[in-house]
Amino acid sequence: MVAQGLPAHADDTRGDGSAAGGTGQPNADSGADSGKGSIGAHIRINQSTPASSSSTASATSSDVNWKPPVCWYEPMYTPEEYEKFIKGAYGGAPKGSPAEDYEKKRDKEKYHKGDKGLWWQVQFRDDTYSEACPVTTDNWEIWVPPADPQPDPNKVTPEVLSELAFNATKLPAPPVELKPRADRLLVNLGTRVAFKGDLDRVWTTASINYKGVQLAATTVATPVALKVDAGTADADPQSCTYDLVKGKGGYTADSEEGADCNVTYRRSSGNGTYPFKASITWKVTWTDSADPDGPPQQPGLPDGLSTFEQDVTVKEAQAVNRASGGE
Repeated sequence: MVAQGLPAHADDTRGDGSAAGGTGQPNADSGADSGKGSIGAHIRINQSTPASSSSTASATSSDVNWKPPVCWYEPMYTPEEYEKFIKGAYGGAPKGSPAEDYEKKRDKEKYHKGDKGLWWQVQFRDDTYSEACPVTTDNWEIWVPPADPQPDPNKVTPEVLSELAFNATKLPAPPVELKPRADRLLVNLGTRVAFKGDLDRVWTTASINYKGVQLAATTVATPVALKVDAGTADADPQSCTYDLVKGKGGYTADSEEGADCNVTYRRSSGNGTYPFKASITWKVTWTDSADPDGPPQQPGLPDGLSTFEQDVTVKEAQAVNRASGGE
């Protein structure tokens, strides 16, 4: 079904004080901005502080078809809390309405009072509900006994947590510097692209510790390659690629010339600009704990990408000389 198909009375307050059927989260990706935050109702995000002083942005997957989970189940209520929630959210619903039917269904089940286990409730990655979620109004909450022999495929697991952690990860932009600067480049004059590398790996942990359910996963992004693209085929070379290796001050480009890429533009940008871009490829692995140094798990995650983009202006040297002589 589509996630908009919320149960009737989904806007009522639920037992934990947040909106029934909503995310119960302060901000879907808040952890990616501050290094700490929340996703869903009880998932916590914690990210290491990147060593680089450059700006950061959300990691981009190298696999354009990869998507993080849209929704999942989290532990929410004991049987007694669940009864209170259902009666508070759906009690007094009009006769014959889906809300009344939902309450009757749960009441008939006696809310599993006296049984060991918890009621788990669907949670969403964001508040838009714009993507399909494999949950129906009949199983907005599911009963999960201890050591569930056939766990629901949408229950939160370390693998789900790893995907949420990857989606929340912020990566530093490639620390590159142009000499001359971007608005003073000349045709047939080499432009030095220097890599001011102090990159280090970046890890992000997503964890849940609620009502005895303790799970965690940590994604670890390690910089492995740098690519520089001049933004036009009229450049020599059009691109430079370097492997990144671990040095004393962090990961740096593996080249004898100190990771410099000397680009020579062969044609001016005229009245426009060229879209210069540098990108870092990050190898992403994950562990099934809060320890970034734990053993890597499968299935793997796609590589991450971080980019630095800048419009550059390239002029003919003669035009610059004429302009200088007229001053």
